[in-house]
Amino acid sequence: MSSAPTAPPRSFLWARGVFLTLLTGFVLVPVYVMVSSSLKPLQDVSGRFSWLPSGLTVSPYFDIWDTVPLARYFVNSLVVAGAATVLSVIVAVFAAYAVSRYRFPGKQVFTVTVLSTQMFPGILFLLPLFLIYVNIGNATGIALYGSRGGLILTYLTFSLPFSIWMLIGYFASIPRALDEAAAVDGCGPVATLFRIVIPAAIPGIVAVAVYAFMTAWGEVLFASIMTNDTTRTLSVGLQGYATQNDVYWNQVMAASLTISVPVVAGFLLLQRYLVAGLTAGAVK
Repeated sequence: MSSAPTAPPRSFLWARGVFLTLLTGFVLVPVYVMVSSSLKPLQDVSGRFSWLPSGLTVSPYFDIWDTVPLARYFVNSLVVAGAATVLSVIVAVFAAYAVSRYRFPGKQVFTVTVLSTQMFPGILFLLPLFLIYVNIGNATGIALYGSRGGLILTYLTFSLPFSIWMLIGYFASIPRALDEAAAVDGCGPVATLFRIVIPAAIPGIVAVAVYAFMTAWGEVLFASIMTNDTTRTLSVGLQGYATQNDVYWNQVMAASLTISVPVVAGFLLLQRYLVAGLTAGAVK
């Protein structure tokens, strides 16, 4: 007869409570500072820091749209991140389906190559991509450097390898019997993909889409080099609140909160699918 599990010692419970309290404070304090700073006048933020604001104002949330062209930056980020996400999902779905369902020469090499690209830091590709875009523009007139299209292509190269690898594991977990049943009903490979595999792999596809979108939405290094005043994204546009003489810290905090809302809201809405997709792909 098995004995009942013993309760953990009181010291362990106290230590765990203290650790979780400190961890919670470590996460929430910066959020509080950001929110409170966004509601302070500039003189209260630029001077000596105080935990409690002397006065509250919502003017920074209105001024952020006039100090810099934030609306244009927002549209640029939305277009670039959205297009990179859609292209990454489309290419990853077809590539992962082919790898998980068919045998072809170089399949193992392709899989290892896709995964190995994640071992290199992204900064190694900055100069090669810059030179490639400039040379293509000089040779063909296709403006990749300084354009949305070039930035979309750049972010696609970042998110696509991981997206393919994730979906290979997820598609492999879908029973082949479903494909065979679809073939008996007269479905070809493409019809099987759209009617059987994709509906069964929605959590994995959502996880890939969220990853691709967040990768493009918050990237700074490549966006600062590959864009100009017209195509600048939000992550780079925040630098516009810093002038030669002063930094509008209250507007920086207000803008940071404003541009974080779409990502946080989307993550909360899709959290269930994201966790399910990451878990299934990782386990497989």
